[in-house]
Amino acid sequence: MGLAALLTAQTAQYDLVIKGGTVIDPKNGRNAKLDVAIAGGKIARVAADIPAAQARRVANAAGYYVTPGLLDIHAHVYTGTGDKVLAGDSSVYPDGFSFRTGVTTLVDAGTSGARNFEDFKQRVIVRAKTRVLAMLNVVGGGMGTTPESDINDMKVEETIKVGKANAGIVVGVKTAHYSHKDWTAVERAVKIAEGLNVPVMVDFGSNHPERPIGTLFTEKLRPGDLYTHCFSGLRDEMVDGKLNAAMLQGRRRGILFDVGHGGGSFSWHVVNAAKEAGFWPDTISTDLHTGSMNAGMKDMATTMSKMLILEMPLEKVIDASTWTAAKAIKRTELGHLTEGAEADVTVLSVDTGKFGYIDSFGARMDGTQKITAQLTVRAGQVVYDLNGIAAQDWKTVPARRPRRN
Repeated sequence: MGLAALLTAQTAQYDLVIKGGTVIDPKNGRNAKLDVAIAGGKIARVAADIPAAQARRVANAAGYYVTPGLLDIHAHVYTGTGDKVLAGDSSVYPDGFSFRTGVTTLVDAGTSGARNFEDFKQRVIVRAKTRVLAMLNVVGGGMGTTPESDINDMKVEETIKVGKANAGIVVGVKTAHYSHKDWTAVERAVKIAEGLNVPVMVDFGSNHPERPIGTLFTEKLRPGDLYTHCFSGLRDEMVDGKLNAAMLQGRRRGILFDVGHGGGSFSWHVVNAAKEAGFWPDTISTDLHTGSMNAGMKDMATTMSKMLILEMPLEKVIDASTWTAAKAIKRTELGHLTEGAEADVTVLSVDTGKFGYIDSFGARMDGTQKITAQLTVRAGQVVYDLNGIAAQDWKTVPARRPRRN
């Protein structure tokens, strides 16, 4: 290290300053060219022209967007069990698929239930650098170890007990893939959620006329509960080529609509009908697992890009991936760049060119914009740097002697 760099390191008041980018911070109403200073793992200052000399490390974000760390509130990361199901080989380890796409917080959406949550916690959650939160499945065995239509495994008090014991991690209750014609799964999920003061997320399972989404939105769910896979088209989200009026009724009642792209739950036809109705999603999420990431979904940045090319305003895309997502899971300490908040920060580029995007049914839509994660900061530490914007030029770094064996 040269003398000037040594003096800077000794006198700097910030660990990192991200300079020259356009800060989009919906909670604080920011959409302007500002710098972000980080110290001690916290946001220390957001202001114009923070001197680089005040920082030990500088990231050049000129031409990029600086946002709160992204929240993906529908993912599957309970892996390592050896089972060939979502609670196993179909899930992915969080750190390998979060930071590279700008995500600092992943919410595992019901992969575990009351009976195997502790294993998930010890196997994955406490070992990850990514902040991993969880929605408990209404079924005690979670996804795949037992059928998600097993009413006998939907034990309300047992699940509430596990949720209360893990209140810092459990942020919701999930019901999914329910195949029966009754409302048992939704009703029990709501009872558990009431006991924990958390939202319910519903993947509505098989489509039955006996339990239409209109009834789900107007009678069964509560304001603040989430309907995921909202653009699937598999449960009458679109009727006669138009967005089902029940979706609009649900929104008026306060139901939140989540993308939850997944491997089979995002249709260009449905999302285009929603666009024509002025119906943008409240939250953008991936439903990350090995099937979706290797198919049309890809990752969080690609899912956000799909909404952008459909003309969802960039600020709304960022909001749906940060502050509104944090509010949806009642973790309002996340999703913003307020001074004193934990320093989870993402730097994104919006590239222009010719790009092709695939929905869950193999259909392509062409677009001219693509969101790419350039830099990810988790709790003040640079954890991903695609093009070295926070790194020193090699010519200014002394050569290191090779290690001797």
